[in-house]
Amino acid sequence: MSGELILKVPNILMHRLYIDRLNEMLLPEPEERDTGKNAARLVYQKGEIDELCQCVGNSFFKSNSLKSDKERIKNTLNIQHFNLSEYLKDKQSILEEYLKRIILQFDQQRELVQAMRHSLMAGGKRLRPVLAMASAEAVGGDFRLTLPAACAIEMIHTYSLIHDDLPAMDNDDLRRGVPTCHKAFSEATAILAGDALLTHAFKILSKPDKILLRSTQIKSESGDSSAQPVFELLPDRYTLLELVALLSDAAGVDGMVEGQMMDMMGDISNVPPLPSSINSASYQPESHYPESFLKMDHLQKLHRLKTGRMIIASVQAGAISVGVDADAEIMTLLTRYAERIGLAFQVTDDILNVEGDPFVMGKAAGSDRLNDKLTFPALLGVVQSKKFADQLIDDAIESLTMLPLDCRDRAMPLKEIAQYILKRKK
Repeated sequence: MSGELILKVPNILMHRLYIDRLNEMLLPEPEERDTGKNAARLVYQKGEIDELCQCVGNSFFKSNSLKSDKERIKNTLNIQHFNLSEYLKDKQSILEEYLKRIILQFDQQRELVQAMRHSLMAGGKRLRPVLAMASAEAVGGDFRLTLPAACAIEMIHTYSLIHDDLPAMDNDDLRRGVPTCHKAFSEATAILAGDALLTHAFKILSKPDKILLRSTQIKSESGDSSAQPVFELLPDRYTLLELVALLSDAAGVDGMVEGQMMDMMGDISNVPPLPSSINSASYQPESHYPESFLKMDHLQKLHRLKTGRMIIASVQAGAISVGVDADAEIMTLLTRYAERIGLAFQVTDDILNVEGDPFVMGKAAGSDRLNDKLTFPALLGVVQSKKFADQLIDDAIESLTMLPLDCRDRAMPLKEIAQYILKRKK
């Protein structure tokens, strides 16, 4: 008996040392995280990391504290191998399957349904619903609970694009690599298709359990062709009501629609550019540039409403769907993250409209200048606009580093999405 104990104690101590060494390598101090130096060190130490993990082994993790260590190590190893492209592809594929199920509820011969499908199923980044799913995962939830909200978010976003492209607004001919809805059908059909997507989004949010697959469109593994629910997992009724309020507010009079209205009223005539020495993120009015300051303030407000509100709502909807309280500290940090990437997304969008490739973007470039629109490059110049976007993304990522440790590890997709916003070409 005593011999067995003598053998076990050194074994436990050795495994403890292994774990401590892994923590030292994989979970550096906050000031060392996300630096090029740390990334290089991790690559150099990969062999040691693999060897230590092999030494630790699955059988050793029995106590709660050791299970916690194992989970942290596992999460960090997953982070090292995280591939944003694969993550986006996976989540986009899941979302598009559910969008397809939703649109297949209707008679596909109807012109209205064809117009809805034309725009909804034309691809795209699906950034907003992916943000909802990533947010749910960051707080430790099951992303499947976000799917009703994710689908509703993408339908609301698509409706806004259809209307945004109309001749009375941006007058664009190409969207997501295909003719815009009013070009493929007619202006009247495009308006109604947008209306239909918006209203049906709230039916999905309010009664997702009533969204059923038609019996002729899918069969279960047992061969049963009776109607089946589209969504397997659902938030509770109170949460669904909270999501309806969140998204209707973000998309409505004090949100996206007001931002679009401000955009239509924009004018950049006779506005002097800001001097290159001024940091646009913290710009204060000066006697020589009062109008430029007002334009910058107006432009940020415009895009926080037009683009930012739905991006913020997407991140919030993901966390709310899996039970995070709207007033929780985690929600505050996620909201700060979303505010920054929302504005950075629009700054980058404005830059791409100046120097992007239409064949890559799937839409026309240069339309902002032709329509004399107020944009960040028009006001700040392209170079200063890029610096502004960089600063916003840095602030967003800083918010993620303030999350609890377990959430920080799981928030890698959110961090990578923030960086992707700067690098995207479409």
